[in-house]
Amino acid sequence: MNPAEDTPAPTVRAAGCVLWRRAPRAPGLELCLVHRPKYDDWSHPKGKLHPGEDALAGALREVAEETGYAAVPGTELTTVRYPVDGRPKEVRYWAAEAGRGAFVPNNEVDRILWLSVDEARRRLTEARDQELVDELMRAIRTHVAEW
Repeated sequence: MNPAEDTPAPTVRAAGCVLWRRAPRAPGLELCLVHRPKYDDWSHPKGKLHPGEDALAGALREVAEETGYAAVPGTELTTVRYPVDGRPKEVRYWAAEAGRGAFVPNNEVDRILWLSVDEARRRLTEARDQELVDELMRAIRTHVAEW
């Protein structure tokens, strides 16, 4: 028996935000979704943490890198766990209001969309990301005065 074969693969640690803003032309909120051409999917901005990087700092860095927007973090949302290429992945998420910024396409994200909550829920590729939208809305109803 080879002990190395019995050792579980290390967990991939990542972080991101469910990025929102007040809709500029109508009442309500808009959510920012990113399109990743490598996977041809729509998701919330997120990415792998650098070694030793604090999860919240990594989430804010990833939002800036992927969307071009600064983010003001709010409530921490559910940590999502799922397998990727035979390894466990753990993504910590925060609700975050968009600050100043402008999107510039890059090799990881070629497009972003600002969508209404319902439109964002429909556009998201993964059900786990849709669930984060529902959690964000509950958090906003509960905590928006604190932000």
